[in-house]
Amino acid sequence: MLPSDPVILLSYVNTKLRDEYPSLRELCASLDADETALRDTLAALNYEYDPARNQFV
Repeated sequence: MLPSDPVILLSYVNTKLRDEYPSLRELCASLDADETALRDTLAALNYEYDPARNQFV
């Protein structure tokens, strides 16, 4: 289950991407998370996924 607070979600997802997953797609598949909803939630904080850096920036 992903954190519901968007700021904590950002930290959680970026840590997971850094430490465990080579891509956002793999993270979402492994955690059974909706990639579009995740992107939309973090876009509301003005963060977008950067595949070259494998993190939300």
